[in-house]
Amino acid sequence: MEGLNTRPTTDRVKESLFNILTPRIAGSVILDLYAGTGNLGIEAMSRGARSAVFVDSSRSSVEIIRENLRHTGFSESSEVIPADVFRAVGLLAKQKRSFDIIFMDPPYGMDLVPKTLEALAGAGILKEDGLIVAERDRRDPVPASVVHFVLYDERKYGDTILSFYKPISQLSGAPTD
Repeated sequence: MEGLNTRPTTDRVKESLFNILTPRIAGSVILDLYAGTGNLGIEAMSRGARSAVFVDSSRSSVEIIRENLRHTGFSESSEVIPADVFRAVGLLAKQKRSFDIIFMDPPYGMDLVPKTLEALAGAGILKEDGLIVAERDRRDPVPASVVHFVLYDERKYGDTILSFYKPISQLSGAPTD
């Protein structure tokens, strides 16, 4: 179910994204930031992810995510945090949680990808072999690196770009992709 203030990932972009991520999904722990309808985290769980945490500050989005989780049967293997992304990232860091894949799909035009990457870098909640996928508008610039994350791939789908980040430490070891 879709809310009026959400911009769900299109089916074409989502299909392409999960074709790229297939080898990483099984058994993974997912963090879905700016979750909207929860569609990315739910898709990951439907493809074998072990669990997912959904974060959104919109009350209506939180209700939609919970309804979608009930509908798909993933309520038991997920958690919904109704909070600002930056506060939630701090909370997850205090709880010493870690994630294999972090999705972020912030509102376009607000320069939130770089700010969120900085918060994630400071929080240390991405596993060493993990990755971050940022969905963004082509007009929203992103940095080539932030603290210890590096942009290693981008895929363009019309005006939408998927930017893939991983820890810089992955560059010195054997490739994980």
